[in-house]
Amino acid sequence: MTMMLWSALIRRGTPRTLRLAAAAACLAQVAGPTPVSAGGSNYVVAAGTRLSFEGRVREWAVPTPRFARDPAPGPDGTIYIAVMRGNKIARFDSSTETFKEWTLPAGATPHGLLVDRSGTVWYTGYGNGTIGRLDPTTGEIREYKAPSGGHPHTMVSDDAGVLWFTNARGNRIGRLDPQNGAITEYPTRGNPYGIALDRQGNVWFCQFGGHRLGKLDPRTGSVTELPLEAGAQPRRMAAAPDGTLWVTLFGQGQLAHIDPAAGRVIKRYPLPAGEKGGPYAVNVDGSGIVWTNEVETDTVVRLDPSTGDLKVVPLLSRGLKIRKMTIDAQGRLWYMGSANGRLGVVE
Repeated sequence: MTMMLWSALIRRGTPRTLRLAAAAACLAQVAGPTPVSAGGSNYVVAAGTRLSFEGRVREWAVPTPRFARDPAPGPDGTIYIAVMRGNKIARFDSSTETFKEWTLPAGATPHGLLVDRSGTVWYTGYGNGTIGRLDPTTGEIREYKAPSGGHPHTMVSDDAGVLWFTNARGNRIGRLDPQNGAITEYPTRGNPYGIALDRQGNVWFCQFGGHRLGKLDPRTGSVTELPLEAGAQPRRMAAAPDGTLWVTLFGQGQLAHIDPAAGRVIKRYPLPAGEKGGPYAVNVDGSGIVWTNEVETDTVVRLDPSTGDLKVVPLLSRGLKIRKMTIDAQGRLWYMGSANGRLGVVE
């Protein structure tokens, strides 16, 4: 509960017991780690904040190491993974250190996923042009066909639970209403890849093949673009607690900090592995700390934008080739080594 809402309760003459409860909630948010509703790249489980960073790393071998990728937290604290070439969804329970798997319809070839507030898993069917819905309780799977087919890629959810996704080779941005499964598509160009939402509800996406960022206004359906330098190859993006966006520039070995309201690049950060390091995944925790990886190294990089300090964290195994990372409600960074089949966490 925010201070604004607390003030509104006072103005409306809310009973004293509710006012006291609201005050306690506000104080709890100020006193402890505060997750943010628009942080990270999943928009469902709010990215948390860790009071201290130890740099401890742990890893586990996944049951089906066939290009597993794109971890996402569930509301119960478990981590889900899309096993792309194994055509499965996997779930990891960190409390028991055990995995469970579900086999998907033939040809789904899942790429990205997220878990909604009810615990339902939504995934992009890169291989058959669908968005899939998995109920982990019953194992029931439903598929929703994208009108243009193509290759649905990466997905986020807005505050109302509407799903937005990039269709990389179809050159579309898709919108799925989970209430009825209806999909609306918006044409664009440049092989849309990573995706994030700004505070105004605009849908931002990386045009990996066009060296641009795109912005879709859902109210009008219009798409505008923010040009980058030739060779930038923007790949992934994430929203920060302050409303700004962070983008990996795969072709330049940099992170870009974006002001979505002004439509401009605030600053670029060269990364330790240099121009050929291949920055790929990016995420932001509840305090604004930015995490990225360089796919040609077996490390992750922690950036504190308030100081510009970069810290390189060596990981446990070699040949990881991380494509996506996520931050859970506790502020832990989860990554999936697509090439070596190792799921890892940094605390």
